[in-house]
Amino acid sequence: MSSENSSADDVQRVWDVVVVGAGPAGASAAYAAAVTGRRVLLLEKAELPRYKTCGGGIIGPSRDALPPGFELPFRDRVHAVTFSHNGRFARTRRSRQMLFGLINRPEFDQQLVEHAQKAGAELRTGVTVQRVEQHGSSVPDRRTVAVVLQGGETLLARAVVGADGSASRIGAHVGVKLDQVDLGLEAEIPVPETVAEDWKGRVLIDWGPMPGSYGWVFPKGDTLTVGVISARGEGAATKRYLADFIGRLGLAGFEPSISSGHLTRCRADDSPLSRGRVLVCGDAAGLLEPWTREGISFALRSGRLAGEWAVRIAEAHDAVDTRRQALNYAFAVKAGLGVEMSVGKRMLAAFERRPGLFHAALTGVRPAWRAFTDITRGRTTLGELVRSHPMAQRALNVMDRWVGAGGAQEPREGRSLEGRSGEGAREG
Repeated sequence: MSSENSSADDVQRVWDVVVVGAGPAGASAAYAAAVTGRRVLLLEKAELPRYKTCGGGIIGPSRDALPPGFELPFRDRVHAVTFSHNGRFARTRRSRQMLFGLINRPEFDQQLVEHAQKAGAELRTGVTVQRVEQHGSSVPDRRTVAVVLQGGETLLARAVVGADGSASRIGAHVGVKLDQVDLGLEAEIPVPETVAEDWKGRVLIDWGPMPGSYGWVFPKGDTLTVGVISARGEGAATKRYLADFIGRLGLAGFEPSISSGHLTRCRADDSPLSRGRVLVCGDAAGLLEPWTREGISFALRSGRLAGEWAVRIAEAHDAVDTRRQALNYAFAVKAGLGVEMSVGKRMLAAFERRPGLFHAALTGVRPAWRAFTDITRGRTTLGELVRSHPMAQRALNVMDRWVGAGGAQEPREGRSLEGRSGEGAREG
């Protein structure tokens, strides 16, 4: 077990806020709580830095949620997107302005943790949280939560934030309910300079052969992050999709440095976000965009909110005030991220039935491409887009009718307005 800035009297010390998990959600929560001057402890079971299965795309909402002065460690800046439908009908759309940036999670997460530490949070790595207790002999009073570590050590806190990933033990304590579980598979593939140069500044998004599936290629210098995602339960088909995807890209001859898999979990609408003095955020709360399964921006934004409200809960002197602050946290999450998730669920349901029309729209309809670029740059969100643009609301209503009508899914080869491969006009 390693420890940074921790002391032998941690068992006796009562922390204002203990954050479990040092990913983007946990580090953001620790920063938000520590910057107020509170005593904050950040716990992480791994040694940092550590690898995480993640494409590493940083869109505008992620950038805007970062701590002041945070310098993004971009490996590449994306100005072009090639869209294809199960390997066919490829078309590239380009933009003069950067669409989004690409990072490697180990260094990105490490920087976030360092910002939390600079704000005053203390870090302990190599520790596993077994459970939290809000009643019983380990809890001295009603204002305290006991965080029990593997090996029996107990830490005390006025508030706890669970940010321990999609298989969260804190989420289990809160009672998080899941509405959607997907399997993501990914390979980090080192490539020669000539291959890397061909991908520089351009990503590929391929709408996949299974309902709701897609694949991606994200260039990061001399390495390509190649992955696919589909509904859990399609494990064998998802593995075939990744192998076929890599093969038709001409990358099968290069040995991956890392091959990994990960389950993404999306919360049900009525899933709780708190229990007593314990809050959950990020993957632990099932917060991510259901269609694209984008989670970094949801982690950063919900983590910041969790850190801010954990401070308020730490200051609460009774159960009524604690409940009030927890409800305010839930309202803040649902009013922003919840609206985006609701739209994303509707988008996914339509995409599962008509992927070819999504491909046709993004590659051939200017307003659809403009919406994509506005979201990736942070000019708007899915929720704001539907709220403020009547055309977007009408389009979403049409998609709802596709789903409600139970129409047949588009053929897997899909359709395109162009009906052919081609280079898109430079826009944006």
